[in-house]
Amino acid sequence: MLELNDVEAWRSYANDQRSKGYSVGLVPTMGALHEGHVSLFRAAKESSDVVLATIFVNPRQFHDARDLERYPRTPAEDRGVALASGVDCLISPTLSAMWPDYPAPTPTTVTLSVLGEAFEGAGRPGHFDGVASVVAKLFAITGPGRAYFGEKDFQQLAVIRQMVRDLSFDVEIVGCPIVRDLDGLALSSRNVQLSPEGRDVALGFSRALRSVATEARGASVQRDTLRAVLEEAGVDVAYAEVVNPSTLAPSRDDETGGRRALLAGYVEGIRLVDNGPVDVAGR
Repeated sequence: MLELNDVEAWRSYANDQRSKGYSVGLVPTMGALHEGHVSLFRAAKESSDVVLATIFVNPRQFHDARDLERYPRTPAEDRGVALASGVDCLISPTLSAMWPDYPAPTPTTVTLSVLGEAFEGAGRPGHFDGVASVVAKLFAITGPGRAYFGEKDFQQLAVIRQMVRDLSFDVEIVGCPIVRDLDGLALSSRNVQLSPEGRDVALGFSRALRSVATEARGASVQRDTLRAVLEEAGVDVAYAEVVNPSTLAPSRDDETGGRRALLAGYVEGIRLVDNGPVDVAGR
């Protein structure tokens, strides 16, 4: 496994692979790798000739400085996971390479209206500006190919797909299914911050999703059910919404298309998100 931290070496490597006729698959991460990331590496190995993984804790997408400070960083373990998963090139760019002006604001920002303003965008102002800006930079350096993202961050996936459409990046976005632990908790790098008691509370997310997965009733009833289950579990609910999976607009009771439940809340001060499909009344 090749390891790089220089932007030009990274760009050169990707270009060289394509010049040899190899397809390039990019898996962007912020490290603290777990089985969810491994599933992305596997998906990339299956449909791309060469897999590049990036590890960069992007400060521009953190609304709370304390959240950035306590975000888990496990570089040695991450290297072992990437190597065992068959990653061909592991890229760990420096902060100065990615954002030369930091901590001063970076003059250029990618902003997505509507999709980037609701839910996580409303609760964490500037979050998706930071996400879209760093992903745009990853795409610009890596060049044409595929990029793999987990559906656990469903809104993020929608934002990135919209950005690719709007800015005509030559990148195919591949969404990969959520990976859950045996107890149902969606895998997240933040889970290690939970105490055993906090983890029990966090299981309310998967219970809430199961409660509406086959509950073919109106969206308003499903919203109430989601919130009630989360609150009963002890989650400090940020939002519990049922939306159109393409536009993320709140679903109406009379809509017959697919729906997606989007959940977010705090457990022991740690913000967690989850999501899943829900049944539709009358289908």
